[in-house]
Amino acid sequence: MEAMVRACATSSSQLRPCPSRNLKVRHVLRFPCYHGRRAVACSASAVDDADVVDLFDAAKLTVDRFVESGMVVGLGSGPASALAIQYLGTRLRRGSLTDIVGISSSVLSASEADMAGIRVTSYKEGARIDFAFTDADVIEEGTLAAVIGRRKIENGEPSFTVDKAMIKSAEKLAFVVGTDKYVTGIEGSIPVLVKSRNRSFQGNWIDTAEEIDDLFLGDAEVWRRPSFGTAGPLGGDHPLVTKEGHHILDVIFTTPIPDLGKVAEGLDKISGVVDHGIISGIQSYAVIASKGEVQVLDEKASVIP
Repeated sequence: MEAMVRACATSSSQLRPCPSRNLKVRHVLRFPCYHGRRAVACSASAVDDADVVDLFDAAKLTVDRFVESGMVVGLGSGPASALAIQYLGTRLRRGSLTDIVGISSSVLSASEADMAGIRVTSYKEGARIDFAFTDADVIEEGTLAAVIGRRKIENGEPSFTVDKAMIKSAEKLAFVVGTDKYVTGIEGSIPVLVKSRNRSFQGNWIDTAEEIDDLFLGDAEVWRRPSFGTAGPLGGDHPLVTKEGHHILDVIFTTPIPDLGKVAEGLDKISGVVDHGIISGIQSYAVIASKGEVQVLDEKASVIP
């Protein structure tokens, strides 16, 4: 089976039906799978071929179920988003969707949209977006709160704030992820964007970091993200500075987080915090890929049986 799926994913440069595999989707939705070499190539550095096949199934379902002609669609970043963008372009070329305008959240998503033949513009504050899709680093089971922004960026690149702003501007949102990213008790990094200097109390990023450390004392460590080299509490000799001129702190939880929304509320109250990678309190769907099936969850049915 693995050899057959791998061959189906890589043997053709055109999207084509894979006759021996069906998707089982909640709410009795079933779709045939389609795979192509270009789809695999774009994401091979992030996931292996078998996972790309599953992600493509989820990306395809996301477009088929949520995107309608005439929509303004927010285009997220990541392996699954790239696959969804490519498939959206395929449907536009076929004529089964028309008059789609894409809103990109990054240079990468804009490039993918351009290659896919999608009319695209960069996100601007106040933009009207009918539907948006994006990857998530992890999603909290039961609430569908999510974490974004763990991806490594280079000095001078924009932070995750554009992705988050685009997501919050959308009337409807879907996270497209593998089943390993849908968990109870999230651990690991919560990226937090902080000011280099905080004029409100004449402090700097260290004061903000100490306040965050006090808030989650015993549950998390706070490290400044480096631009390269070994990570550490101070970010080394070459700390990362975003396009906006801010630092990124990785608040690394070493114990499971009981409520991601409460972590977001605590961070929002700290002076010096510009934004963070938690998305919570908005209506969303999770399109979750696993081996041979895709499940679509919302807040009313957010536990995989």
